[in-house]
Amino acid sequence: MTQMKPEIGAWVSIGAYIVLSLTKLYVGYMSSSEALKADGWNNFTDILASIAILIGLLIAKKPRDDNHPYGHSRAEHISSLIAAFIMMSIGLDVLVNAVQTLKEGEYVKPDLVAVWTAGVSAVFMFAVYMFNKRLAIVTNSQALAAAAKDHLSDVLVSVGTIVGVIGAQLQMRWLDPVTAFVIGFIICKTAWGIFKEASHMLTDGFDDKTLQKYKQDIEHINGVEQVVDIKGRMYGNDVVIDVIICVAPHLNVVTSHDIADQVERLLEQKYGVVYAHVHIEQYEHED
Repeated sequence: MTQMKPEIGAWVSIGAYIVLSLTKLYVGYMSSSEALKADGWNNFTDILASIAILIGLLIAKKPRDDNHPYGHSRAEHISSLIAAFIMMSIGLDVLVNAVQTLKEGEYVKPDLVAVWTAGVSAVFMFAVYMFNKRLAIVTNSQALAAAAKDHLSDVLVSVGTIVGVIGAQLQMRWLDPVTAFVIGFIICKTAWGIFKEASHMLTDGFDDKTLQKYKQDIEHINGVEQVVDIKGRMYGNDVVIDVIICVAPHLNVVTSHDIADQVERLLEQKYGVVYAHVHIEQYEHED
């Protein structure tokens, strides 16, 4: 697992979603199950999202060039953003269709084959979720972690489909389109979560509590008199920290540089921060 690449997870997702989407859409239309059709469209959005994530991962691997001195790692977040827009559009379409079915009141009793299809799908998708969750942790891939979250929601969607179809079998035929509506809502909610996280990263958002932990540890380094300012941002999966520290004015350049090196080693060894820019200023005592 340690030698595996995040794009392998994207390929696994694409393969799984192609099989599940085609199967659910076919069985959904054959069995007249609105819930299973919505579930199939849900998986179709996941195909598009996984392709977008795969493209982003491949672009992010490209080395730095003259036009991209910090590399292409943010392409991963852009791909997540595109995936979110795709998912939201189809999620809204599923919602509209479900509402129309409920308004018309023309409920059809779906076939029980829809239950078996959704059940097998839930088990299969949970296995894919576990695989990509572990791979996202090992490779520290934000896009793959987002995909894994979507996998888990797919499991819940399939479980909901089972409930909807069984309910329709028990003369509660309205439950099938209601389940389709819930699935559409879940698609939109997942899309919003991915959009929110990706846009947060792209606008250089960073967790303030994490920065405070960095600051406290840096202040404990011998020779650091004060941390004047500290900022953080993400370039793909890499954390970049800019920190301004104050040292005693009598220290020479070599000693001051050594303190800066200690700050960089601390951030790298304890928090995995590979890119740290340390600026040194003279410490002035307050009277």
